[in-house]
Formats: sequence, C-alpha cells, structure tokens
Amino acid sequence: MEQLSTSDQVKVDDLNDAIRRLTQDNKEAFSQRMNLEATKNKLENLLTNNLIRRKDELVQALQEISVEDRKRRLQNSKSDLNTAEKRIKQINKEMEEVERKVQAAVKNEKALKQELDKWRNKEKEAQDKMEEDAKGLEKMASKEVLLQEKIQESLDKIAALGTLPNAPELHTKYEKMSLKQLFKELEKANQHLKKYNHVNKKALDQFISFSEQKEKLYKRKEELDVGGEKIRELIETLEHRKLEAIQFTFKQVSKNFTDVFKKLVPQGRGSLIMRIASEEQTEIQADRSVNAEQFTGVGIRVSFTGGEGDMREMNQLSGGQKSLVALALIFAIQKCDPAPFYLFDEIDQALDAQHRKAIANMIHELSSSAQFITTTFRPELLEHAHKFYGVKFRNKVSHVECVTQEEARDFVEDSATHA
Repeated sequence: MEQLSTSDQVKVDDLNDAIRRLTQDNKEAFSQRMNLEATKNKLENLLTNNLIRRKDELVQALQEISVEDRKRRLQNSKSDLNTAEKRIKQINKEMEEVERKVQAAVKNEKALKQELDKWRNKEKEAQDKMEEDAKGLEKMASKEVLLQEKIQESLDKIAALGTLPNAPELHTKYEKMSLKQLFKELEKANQHLKKYNHVNKKALDQFISFSEQKEKLYKRKEELDVGGEKIRELIETLEHRKLEAIQFTFKQVSKNFTDVFKKLVPQGRGSLIMRIASEEQTEIQADRSVNAEQFTGVGIRVSFTGGEGDMREMNQLSGGQKSLVALALIFAIQKCDPAPFYLFDEIDQALDAQHRKAIANMIHELSSSAQFITTTFRPELLEHAHKFYGVKFRNKVSHVECVTQEEARDFVEDSATHA
C-alpha cells in the first residue's frame, strides 16, 4: 500500500468497501434463499401429503358412486321436496286461520273498548252526582251547627233567669198590681236580699263547673287506664315476639352449627347452649315463663371424638380446636343470615391438614351464595379458589399482583420450605 499512489490507494479502499458490501449482500441473499427453500419444501410436502392424496380420494369416491345411487338420491330429494311443499301449504292454511281469528279478536276488542268507555262515562256521571250530594250535605251540616248554637244560646239565657215559682196565686196577685206597686215590692225584695250579701252568689255555678270538671277528669282517667292496659298488652306482645325471634334464630343457628361441625369433624359432635340466669339449656320449656332479659348468652359444647362424656366447652380447647369451632359458628350464621362477603386472614394457620381441607371444602360449598376472601400460607385453600393474588415485598413496599393457581401453589410451597 505504501508503494501505491494516492489515487491507487483510494481505488483499493473503494474496492475493499465494495467487497465487504457484496459479501454482506451475499449472506443476506443466501439467508433468503434458505428461507425460500424451506417454504418450498413445506408447500411440496403439503401438496404431496395432503392435497394430491385428497384429490385421489375424491376421484376414487366419485368413481365409486354409481348411477343408481344418484337416481335413488334424486328420488329421495324429490320426495322430501314434495313433503316440504305439502307442509308449507298446511302452514299457510293455518296462518290464514290464525289471521281470521286475530281479525275477529280485534273487532271484539274494539267492541269491548267502546263498552268500557260507555261504563267509564256512567261512572264519571255518578261521581259528579256524588260530589254534588256531598256539597249539599256539607251545607246542611253547617246549617245544623248554626241552629244548634242558637238553641244553646237560648237555653243559656233561660238558665240565667233562674228558677221561677210555679204558683198560680202569685201570678194572679201580681197581675192586679200597678207598675208603681211592683217597683215597691221589688225594692222590698232587694232590701231583704241585702241580708245575704256575704253569701257566694257564684257557688251554684262553681259547683256545676267543678262537677263538670270532675266528670271530665273521671273520663280522662278511664281513657288513660284503657290506654295503659293497651300499652301493657303491646309490651307483652312485643316481648313474646322478641322471645320467639330469639328462639327461632337460636334453633336455626344451633341446627346449622351441628351440621357444619359434623362436616368439618366427621367423628365429632357439637351443639349450642342457651344460657338463662345461671342455667343452661338448649330449648326453653313450654311450661316456664322466660323473657328475653333473662338470656345471658350462648355457650358451645363440642366433642372431637363423638363421646358424650368428652363434651368440652371453649375454654377447654386448644388453639386449633378453638379456631375450628369459631369457623363452624361463622358458617352456621352464614347459612342462617348470609352476608355479601367474608374476609378471613390466615384462618387455617393453627389447623392440621385434614381440618384445613374440610374448611376449604366448606368455603367452596358456601361460595355459591357469598364471596370469600382469604389469606393463607397453606395449599388446601388454593384447590377450589377462583382468583389468586400474590403479595410481595419489594423495596420496602408491598405489591399485590394477580397470579395463576400454579404460581400461587409454588409461592405457598416456597414459603413452607423457607419456614
């Protein structure tokens, strides 16, 4: 290169660049050729193995079909065509009959509508007449009230005059007197009445008023007594209904608890106990009067072996047994009064594998009427789950990700291995 001139060196460089470019183009062309040959081989294999063989099979099948078979098939097709045409004619006739019935029903509907409109008009006329009569009755009632008020005013005026002696001789005596004589007699009577000025002149009115108030108070007392009796009857009724509701709910939950505990512990037995004023009984006796205030709570007795003498209460159970009994009570309440969803946080942590499987089956059975969200480090609850989420701790932050069942199972197994 040192012995070449400048122009020759430039040409050599250009040639080297051309060689490198052509080498690269050669590689790309070779690669394209290999891809095209592979595609060609695939198409040849497809043509040889599938299309040509299928063509030969079709040719052979066409050769095997005889003229008689074709005629028989044609005859069958014609028979089917005739049957279909007959069926179409029959359906057309039925449609015409239905159309006639529909038209008749429409005419009948119009007649009924006209009849209904006529009766509605009559009803409206009758209502208008009743409104007019009601207005007339109101006017008559107002007139009656006014007349009653006038009668009462007249009676009050008559009562204000006082009592007059019913003696005919007095009327005869005073009828013959002149007006001057009558005034003198009136003056004498007034002088005579002055002796009784110290007497309470309103005593009679007060007595009548107090007597009326006494009667009103007696009536008010009777009304209050009747109202108090009705209130006491209402309280007794509500207490009875409350007691019935408590007993009914307790019986339902108790029965469901027994059934659920039997499913969770097949060889065991469990029951709920109603605590009443330091006594324990599962049912209220019919001959005893018990109100709702005497209930002190609900107790639980279970046996994990099924023996009568092995029945124990909650304070005598281990941690895993307490968890199992608590879950059985929750499931029993769920059957009686289901909630929309339940959130369980590692409820199977203290349970053994058999009981974890029973809990998983029970949750799967009850998931038809409620949603269950559980957290777990055990594989049993994963068997029947519909959705899986993994909670991972990265960079001091928790992340929740949707995972598959296989990933969730691997995650649980890894956690168990590290534990």
